[in-house]
Amino acid sequence: MIYLDYQATTPLAPEAFEAMLPWLRDSHANPHSAHSAGRKAKAAIEVARGEIAALLPPGGRVVFTSGATEALNWAIKGVAGPVVTIATEHAAVLDAARAGGAARVVPVDREGLVDRDALAAALPGAALVEAMLVNNEIGVIQPIAEIAAAAHEAGALMLCDAVQGYGRVPIPAGCDLIALSAHKIYGPKGVGALWIRDGVTLDPLLHGGDQEGGRSGTLSPALCVGFGVAARLMKTRAAEDATHVEQLWSLAIDRLAGWTVNGSTTQRYRGNLNLRREGLDVNRLMSDCRDIAFSAGSACASGSGRPSHVLKAIGLDDRQARSSIRLGFGRYTTEAELTTALTRIAAAADAQRIAA
Repeated sequence: MIYLDYQATTPLAPEAFEAMLPWLRDSHANPHSAHSAGRKAKAAIEVARGEIAALLPPGGRVVFTSGATEALNWAIKGVAGPVVTIATEHAAVLDAARAGGAARVVPVDREGLVDRDALAAALPGAALVEAMLVNNEIGVIQPIAEIAAAAHEAGALMLCDAVQGYGRVPIPAGCDLIALSAHKIYGPKGVGALWIRDGVTLDPLLHGGDQEGGRSGTLSPALCVGFGVAARLMKTRAAEDATHVEQLWSLAIDRLAGWTVNGSTTQRYRGNLNLRREGLDVNRLMSDCRDIAFSAGSACASGSGRPSHVLKAIGLDDRQARSSIRLGFGRYTTEAELTTALTRIAAAADAQRIAA
């Protein structure tokens, strides 16, 4: 199997796996217990917390959650008042914002970038503004610093969904809340975090022991440690990873000449290639290339039968959206396997055209 679905999840880094093993096998103490074994587990979690914070702005704290969905829901539901967000955001954001009954959803242009005029019109009276740093479906990088400045001028807090961009794209210092997920940076599934700027308070989403100061629940040392190691690797390998991804992007663009890239090609994270080909039957393509893992959109919306809301938001019609695929690659993708996959995908797409 050639794996090209890095936006859905990334492979677990071997270093993170090895760091987690002792906490899964030998050290089972509750990190919130006062005895020495508990204190040892808590100390490991605090090291991980620091490693995650090293890639975030100063002046805030990292609170562990069960994942980005919880972090985003907590941030949105923990602030009273209208929420302004963008039409291409993740379902965790759009659904949480709409659940409160006061969502203002701002459109994007054909590049996938926020409509500045519509944003300005939506801001008066808002309590919270949310934007995704790197879009999970089309890889477009939103102007977070500009959006944050506008939010603050309107008296609102700024929430950044940095799940896809953390460790890859700098996070502006103007954010008040930042949501993260470990399994998108070569860490384990089941753990994420919400960074909260000093002085910002949120109503609790979960009630209980208040173990994290606003968030209740027993933490897993193994998951937190794996997240911390993954974050450290994102920092130490940043230049190497970026160069590798750029080479893979260039290879893919060259091999799939004639396909149309969805979204901006300049304001974009290069590890995400969402593109379409006229008349392509994506279901047939995925069947013909079943030993290649790639996507027709967000993993969270797979099986819904609906065309991608992100592709619709940038102006594609249903037919164009349904003829689009997403290829995601990263640290562990080799040029050889990407070349093989692209050759297979292109040949299968060509065969459809000939058959038609």
